[in-house]
Amino acid sequence: MDPLDLKRLLDDVAERRILPDDAARRLATLPYEDLGFAKIDHHRALRRGFPEVVFGAGKTPDQIVAIVGRIAARGQAVLVTRTTAEVFEVVRQNHPAAAFDATARCLTLGGASRPAMPGRIAVVCAGTSDLAVAEEAAVTAAFFGATVDRVFDAGVAGLHRLLENMGQIRQADVVIAVAGMEGALPSVVAGLVDVPVVAVPTSVGYGASFGGLAALLGMLTACASGIGVVNIDNGFGAAYLAASILRIRARPAAPPDDRP
Repeated sequence: MDPLDLKRLLDDVAERRILPDDAARRLATLPYEDLGFAKIDHHRALRRGFPEVVFGAGKTPDQIVAIVGRIAARGQAVLVTRTTAEVFEVVRQNHPAAAFDATARCLTLGGASRPAMPGRIAVVCAGTSDLAVAEEAAVTAAFFGATVDRVFDAGVAGLHRLLENMGQIRQADVVIAVAGMEGALPSVVAGLVDVPVVAVPTSVGYGASFGGLAALLGMLTACASGIGVVNIDNGFGAAYLAASILRIRARPAAPPDDRP
């Protein structure tokens, strides 16, 4: 349940379109629903602005099917990250409207129903090998209602590929920059735009990249300002942060406090 759903429910009670007892039953699983192996946080959208997202890695197909079913039963959209085509086929038997992005390894159900957020997010990745993480970020941001522009294979090894796309990138309100190897892309991008840059190191690279550690340290020590860095391969976390920035920027200004 998100804030809009709660307001509609309260309006329905106030206008006597629904009985208080019926409303109480709909709120009975707040703040969470206990399935034994998982506690589904139906309350999260009220607290955080975005619903709970399911991390698929390590969960069995039956567990994911059960979790997806309970979230969908509450009328909420569902996003499952780091899952597989095999899991998707099992979920689709119960939820034919579910969709799967093989590159992002993300399963979605009902995401198109979310209201669009104002503003744009540009997802820029250095190389084709970074696409899985970049697409996870793009799919997640779109699921949350953001308009997403993709600029892929635009790393610093061929700087002209990045520069010829700067017109599009500069239209974004937040940029997500995804790179492995030495992780130089976010520093270059941040030096060319006037918006926040969320840097995502990937585990792409040869031995001395240490599974993304070199890119992570490079991004943390970037000389450009305005960069925030998330964990290695964490496209989801980057999109969540970028979407949160858009949502905060769209909030109406608080009235002045006239108290002495």
